[in-house]
Amino acid sequence: MRPTTLAHYVGQSHILSKGSVLYRAIASGRCHSLILWGPPGVGKTTLAQIIANYADAELIQLSAVSAGVKEVREAVIDAKNQLAQTGKRTLLFVDEVHRFNKSQQDGFLPHIEDGTFTFIGATTENPSFALNNAILSRARVYTLQPLDEAELIQVQKDALARDVQLSKHAIEIDHDALNLIAKAASGDARKALNLLEQAIDLGFDPDINRYVVNEAILQQVLPSQLSNYDNKGDLYYDLISAFHKSVRGSAPDAALYWYCKILAGGGDPLYVARRLLAIATEDIGNADPRAMQVALNAWDIYHRVGPSEGERAIAQATLYLASAPKSNAVYMAFNQAKHDAQSDPNYPVPEHLRNAPTKLMKEMGFGEEYRYAHNEPGAFAAGENYFPEAIHERQYYQPTQRGLEKQIAEKLEYLKAQDLQSTKKRYK
Repeated sequence: MRPTTLAHYVGQSHILSKGSVLYRAIASGRCHSLILWGPPGVGKTTLAQIIANYADAELIQLSAVSAGVKEVREAVIDAKNQLAQTGKRTLLFVDEVHRFNKSQQDGFLPHIEDGTFTFIGATTENPSFALNNAILSRARVYTLQPLDEAELIQVQKDALARDVQLSKHAIEIDHDALNLIAKAASGDARKALNLLEQAIDLGFDPDINRYVVNEAILQQVLPSQLSNYDNKGDLYYDLISAFHKSVRGSAPDAALYWYCKILAGGGDPLYVARRLLAIATEDIGNADPRAMQVALNAWDIYHRVGPSEGERAIAQATLYLASAPKSNAVYMAFNQAKHDAQSDPNYPVPEHLRNAPTKLMKEMGFGEEYRYAHNEPGAFAAGENYFPEAIHERQYYQPTQRGLEKQIAEKLEYLKAQDLQSTKKRYK
């Protein structure tokens, strides 16, 4: 069912439209080394084979899942022999190239540069993180997108018309059935073809000696609409990112949806619970301090009563945090204070704030001018400085006007006014 020409290749029109740079390079048989990045079943391997066909090149295929140094060396030797004996170029296609470590990836570089082979790597992971800069500088990255439903229907029609086995059978399948398969495949042509093949196998009717694919057959074949979840892949991070941003954006319905997508794909609900705890301090903070406790309670409930009720508790926490007032004031203050603490000069602790457990230290004045807050009016030592003198005016925490932080901001403004009044009295 795999096409062998650009004319029969379905999808990726954003990079393979007629007249595009890549289309012209492939059609002319002079394609450069490249990285194909995209989810499973979008045509990465097929495109590599088509490139080899147009270039009249010997194709060597390796999978980084099973290949090692030995296989790579053998491929290099084969490519050199092919060039020396026949003058024919070699295209080395490495699937799941991100599985190779740095030294293995570096091993390709001299052979790419000296023209031993044209290199094509396929990856489902973001090349910026998964591949060496040296490889990326020598091979152009092309992003392949999931196929849309119309493209997946076309893939099925092409298979029915041109596949050696399918084309010789009388198969009764209408557009609606093809459309249902396309929806279930979620952008994956390989999955669409597998589902089509299963439906046809189950659809044989011996009474009429025909294959009939109808709704009853499809109900047995089509999976529930599970997310293409992979806890080590980009989609994993995309789903978590969508969840976090929905909670941060105060969109409880969207947050609940992404949480359920994660669960549907087999994701760990406790990972979501951990993310909620991060959100409680990063995006809500003191605007609603209860958010932290709600998230902790959901985690505790999951451990106490198990997944069924525990997942619901995490859903409740998700809705609470998404609906809560938002503030990143704690997050910003903490990050700035951490930065300053690491980069500031080593300011000494002011003497009035130092501990004085010995007589000598007391004689040196440690703690001498410290004012015990509880002995002051309102339990506040107005005008007291708790910073090193050189940075006594620094302020990190900037409460918002949302939720409880509005009250905190009002209190801090009041205390600041008390400080200012005390300072004025001191210098009169």
